[in-house]
Amino acid sequence: MPKLIRLYITQVIIGFAIAGAFVGGLLALNVAHLWDLVRNSDAGIFAVFLLWFMNGIVFAGVQFAWKIMSMAEKPGGPRRGSPVVEHFEPAYVRQEATRR
Repeated sequence: MPKLIRLYITQVIIGFAIAGAFVGGLLALNVAHLWDLVRNSDAGIFAVFLLWFMNGIVFAGVQFAWKIMSMAEKPGGPRRGSPVVEHFEPAYVRQEATRR
């Protein structure tokens, strides 16, 4: 299996695990009486699954993006928006004017 595919799969698994912890925390803390709604509803398990799945998609995407962006080379040059060029010199362009 290529390294990029393996990296993607592991980051997606981590993202869905984080989503599971997040949804578990929402249910454990009973945020907006979510646990009461799930417990007293016929479709409570399906609602928890959808909540976990949709959050898993978001967290997996963020996890993969964070991992890819953290792999970038750290440049040894100037940081924090300092210009690469020490000073700028104007470039003179000659323009011929035409009369009408």
